[in-house]
Amino acid sequence: MAVKIRLRRMGAKKSPFYRVVVADSRSPRDGKCIEEIGYFNPMVEPAEIKLDMEKVEKWIKNGAQPTERVKSIINSQETKS
Repeated sequence: MAVKIRLRRMGAKKSPFYRVVVADSRSPRDGKCIEEIGYFNPMVEPAEIKLDMEKVEKWIKNGAQPTERVKSIINSQETKS
């Protein structure tokens, strides 16, 4: 099973809000997920990001592959800490 760390779109039309989730790569974007590990709100300035870095590291060690956008979010969180 290929596991990805990716964004799940939430919110209203033209007002997106994203949850950072761990999901099977074959499942739909907004479909079933294994675990929610944070959120990302690009509509506020500056963008609001909250990640559980312990869970992120655990999933990456177990073989989960983050998408490009999630990689940049993780890197921005690591530089803040």
